[in-house]
Amino acid sequence: MSKDEALPARPAYAALADALRARILNGELPAGSRLPNESELSAEFGVGRSTVREALIALASQNLILTTRGVTGGSFVVIPTVDSMSAHLETGVGLMAAAQDVSVKQLMEARQILEVPAAGIAAHRIDESGLKALRDTIFDPAGTPGPSTYAKNQEFHLVLLRAAKNPLLEVTTAPVFRVMASRFGRDRAPADFWMKVDADHREILEIVEDGDSLGAMAAMRRHLDHLGHVYTQIDCLGVR
Repeated sequence: MSKDEALPARPAYAALADALRARILNGELPAGSRLPNESELSAEFGVGRSTVREALIALASQNLILTTRGVTGGSFVVIPTVDSMSAHLETGVGLMAAAQDVSVKQLMEARQILEVPAAGIAAHRIDESGLKALRDTIFDPAGTPGPSTYAKNQEFHLVLLRAAKNPLLEVTTAPVFRVMASRFGRDRAPADFWMKVDADHREILEIVEDGDSLGAMAAMRRHLDHLGHVYTQIDCLGVR
């Protein structure tokens, strides 16, 4: 172990996890590479094998490594997927929202900052398969809202994010609107809520089909303003 990697005064397993994480992030342990085994890590860092196991569990929980058993087993560095990273971030955002450390206004501000420009980029970059996927999310608001309606609404935003062809946009944005979707009792929204959502989505779709980036940004901003207004109303009523 180099002098720069000397473990700080904190729980040994956490310090070891930090040291291994640093090696992964700086490329010393690239994706697909196998970490040293428990005995080697124990000797190198001067910790017990139980500490090594705890550190590996911590790294696995962050989707940085995958541990397999058997003769060819071991702990291998993996590249986090968009879904795994998004789910990890969603947990943290959800806990912050549940503890009321993040307000409705702050959640909607984050969505405005991320989704408005993403809509503009998507209008410029979307291909025919993306347009088909976006059209498939359009739903009929005439029926009674339920899980299918909620899923279609969420999928519209996900498809548009993916159409921007920048996975970081989905990683950072999707957790925010998923938390909002689970936090509020959407079945208690105003009677015309889903009609308005449907109208907004159809407007955005038409603008994106025309490849109008500025128009898509303006339409998304109006849509999120409407959502934020309704979510604030629900939050004030204490409906969860």
